[in-house]
Amino acid sequence: MKKVNCILLVDDNPADNYYNQYIIKDADVCQNVQIAINGVEALAYLRKSAESGNNESFPKPDIIFLDVNMPRMNGFEFLEEYQHLDERMKSKVLVVMLTTSLNPEDKQKAMSFKEVDEFINKPLTTETLHKIVGKVFTINAMMEN
Repeated sequence: MKKVNCILLVDDNPADNYYNQYIIKDADVCQNVQIAINGVEALAYLRKSAESGNNESFPKPDIIFLDVNMPRMNGFEFLEEYQHLDERMKSKVLVVMLTTSLNPEDKQKAMSFKEVDEFINKPLTTETLHKIVGKVFTINAMMEN
């Protein structure tokens, strides 16, 4: 399977980040895994990745795994800000809500954002990861045609 360049994990839980990094590295689907512990850090990371010359330190993510419940700026607050970013910063980025929330209203709210591609429950599995990575390449191929 082809590899994506970068996955950005946006989650405040160190155990979840450790587990997700392990699954991603074990599946060997990604060159870089970056972590932001809340929406504020994630937005700062995305802005730095858009600056020229930052490609090595801040590679643009192909996939963002976004938790719902985080301090400082939660997943929905992040999405409110994310939707206003320059389209070049968001192009070809798959946003996946990865959460423990079983609240149907959270899923409905998440899917109301055009930027959200998937809403899945933790834990991340290798099978789900492969499906999402495959979707990145499918979307990219469609955009190129």
